[in-house]
Formats: sequence, C-alpha cells, structure tokens
Amino acid sequence: MKKLLLASASMMMATSVMAACPAVTGPEAGGKYPHLFERAEYEAAKNCKLEFAVNPMAKALNAKIGGNPALLPQADRIPAEPLVVVPYKSVGKYGGVLDGISKATESGTSDLLSVRHVNLTRFSDDLQTVVPNVAKSWTWNDDYTELTISLRDGHKWSDGSPFGAADVAFWYNDMLMDTNIIKKPKDRFLSGGKPMKVEAVDATTVRFTLNEPKPGLTEMFAQDYAQPFQPMHLLAKFHPKHNADADKLAKELGFDNGYAVINFYYGQSDWKDVPSPILKDKAASERLVKAGYTAVAPTLESFIVVDETLERRSLVANPYFFQVDTAGNQLPYINEISEVYIGDEDIQVAKMIAGEIDYKSQAVNLPSVPVLLENKGTGKYNIALRPQISQTAYAFNMTDKDLEKRAVFNDVNFRRAMSVAINRDKINEIAFFNLGKPTQYTAIDPDTAPFITDELKTSWIGYNPKQAAELLDKAGVVDKDGDGMRDLPSGKKFELNFQYATQSTPTEMVEIIASDWTKAGVKTTIKEITSDEYRNSQSANDLSVLSWLMGRPLPAVATKTEDVLPPYGTFFDLRTGMLWDQYKATDGKEGVKPPATVAEMAKLANKFVTLKIGTDESNETGLAIAKRIVDDLFIAGTVKAVKPVYYSQKLGNFEVQKTHSYDYYWTYPYLPTQWYLSE
Repeated sequence: MKKLLLASASMMMATSVMAACPAVTGPEAGGKYPHLFERAEYEAAKNCKLEFAVNPMAKALNAKIGGNPALLPQADRIPAEPLVVVPYKSVGKYGGVLDGISKATESGTSDLLSVRHVNLTRFSDDLQTVVPNVAKSWTWNDDYTELTISLRDGHKWSDGSPFGAADVAFWYNDMLMDTNIIKKPKDRFLSGGKPMKVEAVDATTVRFTLNEPKPGLTEMFAQDYAQPFQPMHLLAKFHPKHNADADKLAKELGFDNGYAVINFYYGQSDWKDVPSPILKDKAASERLVKAGYTAVAPTLESFIVVDETLERRSLVANPYFFQVDTAGNQLPYINEISEVYIGDEDIQVAKMIAGEIDYKSQAVNLPSVPVLLENKGTGKYNIALRPQISQTAYAFNMTDKDLEKRAVFNDVNFRRAMSVAINRDKINEIAFFNLGKPTQYTAIDPDTAPFITDELKTSWIGYNPKQAAELLDKAGVVDKDGDGMRDLPSGKKFELNFQYATQSTPTEMVEIIASDWTKAGVKTTIKEITSDEYRNSQSANDLSVLSWLMGRPLPAVATKTEDVLPPYGTFFDLRTGMLWDQYKATDGKEGVKPPATVAEMAKLANKFVTLKIGTDESNETGLAIAKRIVDDLFIAGTVKAVKPVYYSQKLGNFEVQKTHSYDYYWTYPYLPTQWYLSE
C-alpha cells in the first residue's frame, strides 16, 4: 500500500510539472501563424496549461486612467481566449517608460500609434501573411461576399467592460453610417460604393455581408489605422437611437446634445490621433470623470492616454490587454509611454543623439544619418536603413484657384516637361547619398507588385532640359516679355511657390527641384511650413505645388480605391483635384467636372477591389491602373530611397522593420507589445 501511495504521489508530481507551459521564444516558434498561438492550440501543442500573471504595477497604472473603475480580479482581466505571443528573443520584464517623439498631436505621430495599435487582423512580419489579432479567426463564403469573424471569449475594454460583436456592429451601423458623426464614410468601408451589412450574430461572432466580392477586406483591416469597433457600452448612452434621453443626459454633463458627447470622445474621425478629450477640453473631461465616465474612450489598444498637453502625451499599459507571452505573462511589458511634441527637426535630432528617445522611424530624414551614426556609441542607440515603400512625390493642383494656372497644370505637356526638368540623380546624390533610385510614381509600389514594368518605373524621369523646353513650348508656357523667364499663355508672370513640410519632403530635394524648374524658365520659390499648415492649406485648395510621401504596397491599393481617385488619398496624403472630388460628392452640383481619364480609372479601381490579389486578372487590372497613373502624371515620382530606423540599445525584443512603411503601419507587424526595457 505504501508503495502504491508513493507511486501515486510521483505521478501527481509529474503531472504538476507537466502543467507548467514552457516559456518558448525565438523566430522559429509559432502555431498556425508565425510567433502566434491561440491558447487552446498552445496548450495542446505543449501538453500544458497556461498559468497567467499580470503586471505588478497594474493597480497603480490603472489609477492613472481617468475615471477607470477599480481593477477586476486577475482572473477576469485576461480573456479566456487570449492571443499567445512568442517573444522574438526572450521573455521580457515589466516596467519602464518608452520615450518617443512626434512633431505635434496630429503630426508625425503614427510611428508611436503603431506601437499601441490593434485591429481585427494584422500582417505578420513577413508582410504577406494576414494573422489574427482582435479577431480569433475568420471564414469567407465561396464568392467573397460574406466574411464571418470570431472574436475572443472574455475580451474586455480597458475599463473592464465586455467587448464583443455588438461593438463592431455599433461602430459600423450607428457611427460610421451616421452623418452626425461621420459626414461621409471612406470608400474602403463600403462595398460597391454602398454600405455593407454588419451584424452581430452572437456575442463573439460578427458577419460582414458585401454587395460584391471584396476578398481583400481582411488585408485592409490588417494594415488600416482605423479601428472597426467602438465602446458601445459608453457611446450608446449618448446616441438617440439607443437612448431616448441621450440629449437630456448630455446637457446634464454640459454638452449641447448626445452627438456632441460622442464626437467629444470619438473626434468625428476614424483617425484616432486627433487631440484626446483631455487636450480638447480638460474641464469637460473632468466633468465626465466626476459623473462616473472615463476621461477618454475605453480602448482595446495596449496603451491608453492618461494625460495630454500641447507639449506632450502620456500613456499607461492597458490592464485588460488581450495578449500574453508563452509563459502566461500579460502584455505589454512596458508600463508607460511618454511622447513629447517637438516640431523642430534639429531639436528632434539633438534629443536622439543624446539617447533621450527609445524608438523613432517616422520623419527621421536621411541627411540626419551621418551625425546620428557618429554619436550612436555615446547615445547608446542603433541606426538601421530600410527601403521605403513610399517616395516623396509632387503634383500640381489640378483644380487650382488661379484659373489660368489650372489650365496650364491640366496640360499633360506641362506636367511631363516639369518632370524631365528635374535632375533626380542629383537629388539621389545630395538628399539620399546615392542610396536611392529615381523612380516614377505608379501608385502601386513596384517592389510589392511584380507586374509593374521597368518602362513604367522609368517613364518621364530622365533629366532632359531640351525636352522640357520643347514640352513647355507645346503647353504655351513661353517667355513673352524677353526677361528669360517663361510666362503664362496670357503673358502674365508665371511663378510657383513650393511650400513643403520636412516630415515628408527633405529640404535638399525641394531646393534642387526649385532650382531645376527655375533653370527651365518657371521661376520657383520655396517655403518650409509645418505639416499641419501644409495639410490644412492643401485641403483648402490653397497650394499650387503639392508634395508628400506617396506610393502604396499592393494590398493597400487592391483593397480600396481612394489612392487612385481624386483627391488621391486622405487628409494625410498628397491631394490634388479637390474640386473634382467635390463634383463627384455633390453629383455635379458643385466643384469641377474631372477629365474622362478619371472615370476610366474609377472603372479599373472598382474592379480591382473585387479581385483576389495575385490572380492573373488582378495583375492585369493592376498593371492597367499603373499605366494610367503614369500616362496622366497627375502625381509624379522623384527618388525611391531608404530611410533610417532609430532604436535604443536597451529596447529588448525589437525587430528592425523590413521596410520603412506607414502603409504596413510601422511597427505593427513586428509585435511591439513584447518590447521591454533592459534598464
């Protein structure tokens, strides 16, 4: 009997040992997807049971979140179905503050947004595989007109409230499609130009029913900055559809109506980096907290804003975040993010040299690299150069307020002349240290789309002053008064004022372009402005010359039409033809009718988003789009180069991005939730 008891005890001890899951790390590990397991998948693969642990500072961090309720017990904070992340190199340690830098609250900030960002899906770090994130799994019907997404059992918002399918349906049906909140939904959230049907099938299942095939919808979510879910438990209280007393409740809180409260939290934008409620109106935010609401809207992101001024933003780790590492530790490891706003590029570089910043990719320009490399030892940071997907492109305002300039800009001879008047080899040498390659803008990045031909990539980019002169003559832009500078067809002086922001356009590049255009006879002056000033002037149709980073990877253009149709992107991109867009938006009642080529492009773009990426038909349609982009030359390319990635040597599990790319959302594919600070 004694032997039997001893044997039984030994078996129990063995079972107990087996119950602890191994802390797996390394690049080779992963289940169905790279670096990821679902909980059940991991436990089955390792014959173990995950035991969870949370940040020991969670209670203190939660106390910093304005209006957040007291923390739920640990067992209720991690979902029953968490996403298990395999750390790149090692299981991290909790603590520390990630120091970052941006230019202003809405300028140069997406870099750090990507650190905390979540969406239904994500691109893995191979930039090809769409993997789970907020969504646990998904299925398509045979013709890609119905997408069913399964969410995670037990997932919670940052205030501890349950998250589920109703929050996705609420975002789409009651916010995105309500003109009191969003004036006009973006094309990428429509199907065939019309709303999709979005319904909560049950608590954790949401179904998207489309008007026509849209097989790239999961890829669109994987790279999109917007988040297709909103906290219904908070915002529905102020929505008249859900609460008959919404306006009354809002007025008690000092707002005009319920929609004012929703817009205060949401910002009337799917761009989530508008000034937070704390910065927008701190007094109103404090009133909401006093009345039992949170200072900012609850989030699913890994960090949540707790304070913001015109100088900086502070965030703390989300105590209800849904990811854990292979040892069961809740992510993120890092406690806080401190983001300082500094618009001056020289001061930004000085802080980086001093080692005061832990990570920065966006708006770090190549001319800064020599001094950064020279000081990396003392600053204890590293610099990596990565190929850009986008390039600095330029355009002329096709609906310029000056009608005579507008007519000239609409002559393709003028646009071609100004392109071949630019010495891109010199730009490559001076602005990019010969690390780039002159490349024409094709909208679809040629490095991600093998169907883009060399002929398209090199069209109208060879430096040819003689050809430029001939084309300007054809456009009627000639020297009428004999002063050596070309005039408008009417004889009026023709001068261009090139206003630019260094966030997207190196000063060295603008100086060369302005000099080349002036040599060609079109006098060009330059002026540096902030990115906010640039964007506002561009949206107001006040700029004649436009410049920003442009060019998207294949999955981006193949999942939405906005990049190839006027006004070409969003508020944060290079935009031309604003009045063409107005004409379309008002059914011809306002604005300017676009040329026929725009309608032809619309047919191609609308077809492209219905096709499966990589098929012959998709490739043929993509090539036709690129050809039309180059033929029209509404936007022209310069040099496709490399850009620096700056990161502290104390940043653990940091993986340098394969590309320097906003379009894959910077660090988002590289699991920044597993970063930790070694000091």
